[in-house]
Amino acid sequence: MTAIIEKTVFLKAPPDRVWRFLTQPDELEKWFHRSDVVLEEGLDYCLFGDDGDRLCWGHVIEAKEPSLLRYTFTHNYLQQHETTVTWRLEPIEGGTRLSLVHDGFEGGPVSAFEMLCAHDDGWDEHFAKLRQVVVG
Repeated sequence: MTAIIEKTVFLKAPPDRVWRFLTQPDELEKWFHRSDVVLEEGLDYCLFGDDGDRLCWGHVIEAKEPSLLRYTFTHNYLQQHETTVTWRLEPIEGGTRLSLVHDGFEGGPVSAFEMLCAHDDGWDEHFAKLRQVVVG
């Protein structure tokens, strides 16, 4: 089994608007978590919960506005094991095709299957919020 999550959503917004929701702290907070920085290539970032606790963190590997964003991603449950999140934004008639690939679960402290199930469920929850806020 390959431990990769792949998801695609279609959003009624242009890629530059969707990009802002993936990279800007104020917009990220509306559907995911608050970031301490704009997600820009070469920067470390940290995402925080409503209570101010650090939830997730990593390093932005690549940022090609408004088409590609790739960063490392870990949190306490992963026990510092780094995974990789890759976003691809493609303009289509009426909006944006947004694709997510989340990989690197093999070799972590918890079974890859358990990590896939937990993160798959989490991404579904966050995508539902993203759909709501990005078209607002």
